Amino acid sequence: MQREHYKTHWHRYNLKRKLAELPPVTIEEFEKRLIQQKAEDAASQEDQSLYCKACRKVFKSKNAHDNHLDSRKHKDNLQQYLAQSSAPTEEAGGSSAQEKMDAEVEVSVKSTRAAARAAAAAAAEAEGDEEEMIEDGDSDEWEDVDFENPIERNDCIFCPHHSEDLLENIKHMSVVHSFFIPDAEFCIDVEGLLAYLAEKVCRDFICLWCNERGRTFYSMEAVRNHMIEKVHCKMLHEGAALAEYVDFYDYSSSYPDHEDGMDVDAELDAPSALDGDEYQLVLPSGNVIGHRSLMRYYKQRINPNRAIVVKKSTQKLHKVLAQYRSLGWTSTQQEAAARNARDMHVMKRQHAKMMQQVGVKANKLQKHFRAQVNF
Repeated sequence: MQREHYKTHWHRYNLKRKLAELPPVTIEEFEKRLIQQKAEDAASQEDQSLYCKACRKVFKSKNAHDNHLDSRKHKDNLQQYLAQSSAPTEEAGGSSAQEKMDAEVEVSVKSTRAAARAAAAAAAEAEGDEEEMIEDGDSDEWEDVDFENPIERNDCIFCPHHSEDLLENIKHMSVVHSFFIPDAEFCIDVEGLLAYLAEKVCRDFICLWCNERGRTFYSMEAVRNHMIEKVHCKMLHEGAALAEYVDFYDYSSSYPDHEDGMDVDAELDAPSALDGDEYQLVLPSGNVIGHRSLMRYYKQRINPNRAIVVKKSTQKLHKVLAQYRSLGWTSTQQEAAARNARDMHVMKRQHAKMMQQVGVKANKLQKHFRAQVNF
């Protein structure tokens, strides 16, 4: 029972009050506060937006609605709305000034379900107006249908120049605008590729080089001027842009195992087995994959053409020592010569150390520079 009490919101609430040095509350007082808080949250979440019938707009705050009432556009729409609403009453028998004032007050209502229905009706009317515009032929979709591709008329993509045929058109774009088709030997549909590029430039107003990464253009003249000034009269044929032109290229002839008449999209058969042992794996191509434990040996770069060094023979050394012994050279003299060589080495080190100390004292190695002036 005590554990269940520790899990209740009432206990947690009293713990927070204790941390704030406030007295605890009873369960009845806690429930009253909980109900009050829920009521306040529901009131705050209630839709407080306002709807203007004359302008058919919804405002989320009262300040935005008040600013809208002071606008000139609202006043013009309000006069039209009052004129339309008063026309039936005038035909029926006239309208008083009080009725007009009441109609003006009822123009703005709370955005409740009634206002939502009014907004839906306004949206339906707007859709009806758009359908009328489409029937009248004022829609932009008809412009897309009537689009004439410059390549079909042998016109340049980047300027209004007209050519006699497709080859002359490509020559003009290459000489004047430095345009070229990348990997032309693998292009299987040159005319289709040029038509697609013309649609991007002349219909969609997209720069071929920026390719939707740069600024937005709203006319064909704007995108043409941009491409000519920035020298962007070229295709972006690298990275992810290659997938855009995959329908116009065929690189199968560049494959090492390419054969005439082979199906490029056919699936390759998996190798039956891989040769190798526990430390290396031989792939079907002949490459060898080694184990990571042998990494230190794989990193070695040993020259296979280096000459093998033959071990030096000690016969000549024994021959020279035999000659020295025949002349009276003994082991005691050998030890004395070695001792003398060690002493000379020690003396040279001491002399070098002393010379270094003398040089350091002469330089004085002062930490701070002081200008030598004659005062």
